[in-house]
Amino acid sequence: MTDTFDTDVAIIGYGPTGLLAAMTLADNGVSAVAFERDSEIYPRARAVTVNDWTMRIFQDLGIDERIEKVIEQQRALRWVTYDGHEIMRVEQPPSTLGRRPRFYNIYQPVMEAKLRECAAADHGDRIDVRYGAEVTGVDQDADGVTVTAKDTATGETTTVRARYAIAADGGSSAVRKQLGITMTGDTLDVQWIVIDCKAKRWWPDRDLLTFWSDKERPVVDIALSAGNHRWEMPLKPGETPEDFPTNDQVWPLLNALGKTSDDVDIHQYAFYRHHTRMADHWREGRVFLAGDAAHLMPPWAGAGMQTGMRDAHNLGWKLARVIKGELDERWLDTYEADRRPSAAFYTGLSVELGRIIKQELSEEEQAALNAPPPDPDNPPEPPLIAPPVLGGGWLRGPLSENSIVGRMIPQPVVGDSVGAMGRLDVHLKRDFVLLGDNVDPATLLTPEEKKDWDALGARYVAVRPQNAYTEAASDLVDLERIILPWMRTYGAKAVAVRPDKFVAAADVSGLAAPEL
Repeated sequence: MTDTFDTDVAIIGYGPTGLLAAMTLADNGVSAVAFERDSEIYPRARAVTVNDWTMRIFQDLGIDERIEKVIEQQRALRWVTYDGHEIMRVEQPPSTLGRRPRFYNIYQPVMEAKLRECAAADHGDRIDVRYGAEVTGVDQDADGVTVTAKDTATGETTTVRARYAIAADGGSSAVRKQLGITMTGDTLDVQWIVIDCKAKRWWPDRDLLTFWSDKERPVVDIALSAGNHRWEMPLKPGETPEDFPTNDQVWPLLNALGKTSDDVDIHQYAFYRHHTRMADHWREGRVFLAGDAAHLMPPWAGAGMQTGMRDAHNLGWKLARVIKGELDERWLDTYEADRRPSAAFYTGLSVELGRIIKQELSEEEQAALNAPPPDPDNPPEPPLIAPPVLGGGWLRGPLSENSIVGRMIPQPVVGDSVGAMGRLDVHLKRDFVLLGDNVDPATLLTPEEKKDWDALGARYVAVRPQNAYTEAASDLVDLERIILPWMRTYGAKAVAVRPDKFVAAADVSGLAAPEL
């Protein structure tokens, strides 16, 4: 094959996962051609929320402030029964990942349109989007990937030669099937109806994401952004989509929840099934699976779309650096190693939350759920809202409740050596950075360890307390007294932070660069 490439990376699918992949690649200096079968954004709202981890990714891409204009802060979550008994409530605490809320409600078609707008405005020179292009073949060799696509309007066939390809073409991924990668897991028989409405007036506690817990008809009740509202509920045994041909048949479902045409107008509705499935492997040569092409999960944790976007960001910055010769090609194997445990975690969390909603807990499980925390003055954060933690991947050291390794570093406002203030990520940039607690972390490394970090272009930064002097131009000041106390909680004098802001290593378990 020729060594001439039309683009660096071909992306099949331009939904949220493909979009984030393209933007991450472009923002890191490499080009992408994206193939999208549909000419318009899918009109139905699927995902309903994003959180501060996803917003930190948007911040990395320089689009967070634009996205915040089309999404809205989420107040809290609650699980209640039809008789008004509240099973559980999760208040949304302030985020530790930046000055923003922990969770947001979204209306996906609007947010997705804004993402596309940002991609075109910021990276029109590096991202070539082919709308109405259905990919019919993905062929690879030792040097690259050739993608064949058919224009859905004219039938014309074109080919694009890329160094790598990302299949972000959804749960029924044609690329995954062509590669012979199987999905294992379950698809539930029960169908659900999703009813999207336009709110006409406010009602009490509309801004609480409410799960109506019931064995027969559990319901998800959520305010979306831009004045939209959604209800999701299962069809009962014997009911089929054919029983709901028009809005007239759908209204009784909303009437049972106390909602009438005085409250909302039905905008649209659709039917779907819950899947709990994951691809056996996410890489085949130069082709990678991302998003729903790699994993499918129930909606209860609100993490399906976000997990795909996090896949895209993780793979994107690694691919870009490999293509530019800054990282060894073996780094690409850390993509699945990093992301599979996270996808598995949120899939499991979704399943367990679904059991609460459907009232499937045993008496012992329900008692444990209602039990007071061991330390009422310092209760643990529920997994749904706890700060991000990697469950595997390019890390060195134990992964446990008491370990700092794998955790995402908080993002307070810090100062540089002369006091200029800004969010931590602005100072860390996209580098590998070793941070020392009032010490130059380079002094804690052996010559061989420093050589390995130097090969990654790492920087060495002493974080000084707010009441101390800076000693070098590279120093940062912990103005809000957050970074140093956080490190000390885990007994760490120094940590190595990856470009995606996860702690790769700490002195308590060895500061040497993790092995590939």
